Amino acid sequence: MNPSIISARAGFYFANPRNRFWRALNASGLVPEPLLPGVAAQKVMFKRYDIGFTDVVKRATRGGAELRADDYRQGALLLTEKLIRYRARVAWFHGKVAYAQFLKYTIGSKSPPIDWGMQPACVSQSRVFVTPNPSPANAAFSLSVLTGWYRALAQVVPCSAN
Repeated sequence: MNPSIISARAGFYFANPRNRFWRALNASGLVPEPLLPGVAAQKVMFKRYDIGFTDVVKRATRGGAELRADDYRQGALLLTEKLIRYRARVAWFHGKVAYAQFLKYTIGSKSPPIDWGMQPACVSQSRVFVTPNPSPANAAFSLSVLTGWYRALAQVVPCSAN
């Protein structure tokens, strides 16, 4: 949804040692090699595996409750532009709240119920996939559940270009 204060200070995504992203990624097989959290891992993911990182909102906070409607409005438009410009095959949202806020400020209405996994709509040519957020604040989902969703993401087929 947006970077944590810890990630902003460290200069890479999912920097909080309690965040389960890197452990779930490494256990899932989404990328074929184990990656240690850090800027170097993000570069490997982008250069070798075409996986990039961004947020719905760029402003770092201690938690999502600190975000304002204007943060989402600006962020959703910027994210849409990036997905189109970089021709992303898949837009991976960590959490239903992040995707719901994105939809609210792009399609302008209340989103339909959001399930985990592949979503029925695309953003331009990008398929949309939603997994539980790996944040330590989202402890309701175990590492094995996160890993399972990351494995499912690896099976995604891109939208056909229009």
